[in-house]
Amino acid sequence: MGRYILNPLEYTAEVFLMIYLSFRAAFFDQAQGLRTVFAVVSQQIYFTGFQALPLISVLAIASGSIVMLQTSSNLSLLGGNAMLGELMVGIVVRELAPLLTALIVIARSGTAVASDLGNMRVNREIEALEVMGINPLSYIVFPRLLGGIVSVICLSVYFVMVACWGGFLVNMMLRNMQFDFFADSLARAFTSADVGLFFLKNAFGGATIFMICCYQGLQVKQAPHEVPQVTTKAVVNSVIYVTAFNMTVTILFYLSRLMALGVSL
Repeated sequence: MGRYILNPLEYTAEVFLMIYLSFRAAFFDQAQGLRTVFAVVSQQIYFTGFQALPLISVLAIASGSIVMLQTSSNLSLLGGNAMLGELMVGIVVRELAPLLTALIVIARSGTAVASDLGNMRVNREIEALEVMGINPLSYIVFPRLLGGIVSVICLSVYFVMVACWGGFLVNMMLRNMQFDFFADSLARAFTSADVGLFFLKNAFGGATIFMICCYQGLQVKQAPHEVPQVTTKAVVNSVIYVTAFNMTVTILFYLSRLMALGVSL
């Protein structure tokens, strides 16, 4: 029983320790310049962020259209069309955008990062960097971590924009929805708490995904057959950690709102 409890805690501590060590190595290690590091960061942003836009667009349009069609049709029967913006913010902004974006990034970039670092370990490229005096945490891990966080946040913002616009256009064609009503409903629904929750989920999700994938990729010893094994572990662990964090933050968010309502009453 103790082993099953302590193993996840030890794994979590090792992953977050690597986050700290990678940031410290990036800012205090002078073996390579910032220009070299940010060149790798830009490449990671291009692969993770820019190249994922078509897939994000398709999922965002589908998600926004389905959510708006279901909510507007049901709310119109109950006479509660004014709640459309609150439901869009609650479903798309708080939940769907961070979760679906994280899953897409895990499937596309997480697997690539884990297998790439695993192959570098097998081919002794990481040992070659260490021989040259270059810290792998500052040259390999930190750029992927920073690029992953920026990419996940930007992709999630893009997801929200496309989902809202796509949902509105579909409803405008099918249900003759007015843009002024839709924009006013969204503007009244957005709060500072929603913005903070949105960026918290996406920043933590991006950091968790890429740090777990980097950690698993570096666990490869010598055999090439270990690469697909660590890649699978990276995907599974990333999905578990991101989903668990999103659920925990959502539960705490709504519990705080209920407590605030109880105090006000």
